[in-house]
Amino acid sequence: MVKEISSSIKDESLIVKRRAQLHKGAVTLFKQKGFHRATTREIAKAAGFSIGTLYEYIRKKEDVLFLVCDAIYDEVKARMEAVIDTDTTSESSLFQAVESYFQLMDELQDEVLILYQELKALPKDAQEYVLNKEKEMLRLFEIILENSYKDILTQDEITLISNNIFIQGQMWGFRRWVLQKEFSLEQYTQHQFNLLKNQLAHLTQLKQQGGV
Repeated sequence: MVKEISSSIKDESLIVKRRAQLHKGAVTLFKQKGFHRATTREIAKAAGFSIGTLYEYIRKKEDVLFLVCDAIYDEVKARMEAVIDTDTTSESSLFQAVESYFQLMDELQDEVLILYQELKALPKDAQEYVLNKEKEMLRLFEIILENSYKDILTQDEITLISNNIFIQGQMWGFRRWVLQKEFSLEQYTQHQFNLLKNQLAHLTQLKQQGGV
C-alpha cells in the first residue's frame, strides 16, 4: 500500500480542491508534452498555482502523476459502482455494465491514455497500488459473470472474458480516431456486446453437449 502523499496544508477540504485543480491541469499538460518533458513549474502554471504553492501539496514531480492515476481509477470505479447492479442475474445487467464502462472510457480517454503511457514512471510500489485499483474495477465484471453464468463458465473463463471487456473499452479510447470512422460509440458497444453474447451462447451450447 502506498502511503498518502504528504501535504503541509492541514485543511483537508482545501487539499481536495487544490489537488482536483492539479489533476485537471496536469492531464492537459501531460497530454501535450508527456510526463517526462513537463516541468514542475509548468505543472504549477497549468493548475493555476505558483511553484511554491505546488510544493505545499506534493513532495516531488512523481507525486503529481500518482495523484492523477489514483484519481482516474477512483472516478471510474465510483461511477461504475453507481450504475452497475452486481446482484442481478440477467443479460441486461451485463449489457448495462459494458455500456457504462465504454461510455466512461470515451469520456475519460485523455486521462486513460496518460495513465497507461506514463504509469511506468511511478515507483514500483505506486504502480502496484494503482494496478490493484484496476483489479477492483475488473472484479465488477467478474461478479456479474459469476452471478449470471456460474453454471456455464469456469473461473478462468470468467477472468479472461472480464479482461476482454476491459480491453475493449480501452480500445475505444486508444483507437477512437480510427474506429469512429466506422462506428458511433453506441454501434461499437452493441457490436462488441453481440460478439460477447455469441461467445457465451457458444460456450453454453458446447457444455450442454458435453464438448467442453
